[in-house]
Amino acid sequence: MLIKFDSYVIRDWHTRDARSLVRYANNRKIWINLRDAFPHPYRLRDALHFLKQVSVQHPHTDFAIANGQEAIGSIGFILGRDIHRFTAEIGYWLAEPFWNRGITSRAVALVTEYAFREFNLHRIYAYCFTTNPASVRVLEKAGFAREGILRASAFKDGRILDQFLYAKISKNIA
Repeated sequence: MLIKFDSYVIRDWHTRDARSLVRYANNRKIWINLRDAFPHPYRLRDALHFLKQVSVQHPHTDFAIANGQEAIGSIGFILGRDIHRFTAEIGYWLAEPFWNRGITSRAVALVTEYAFREFNLHRIYAYCFTTNPASVRVLEKAGFAREGILRASAFKDGRILDQFLYAKISKNIA
């Protein structure tokens, strides 16, 4: 998959992305807003393990956000199953030096449209901690609507947190 926007691309991951993954993912400010499956500290072995996992993924649903030189973030979605087979959960992170440029909002909007089209999805949703206003802005700028607050629904870094639930519905749904 390759989607170009501005001076960035959303593309498949490559083994050569391991060093930039470690450079940018090893950041507490990123880790604090992601699930615990995302390791901290983030080491080379973590990057290599992730890259091996996504290389055998079928279908591919995890992608790099990159500039002309390197991967600077990640975006992907988890396809629903059974009665949720027409839905997916989207997730993302971007390297701190690239924050506040609209890159993530654009990437979320583009990947959402790609997922609707290529996987015949009707709904894509995301959770974000209520303590993460940047992610709220990303989702709202990408056309997602807040559906609710999940109270005391997550445990991160020794704290019980509330989460917002955001979703976007396909234009093909009446």
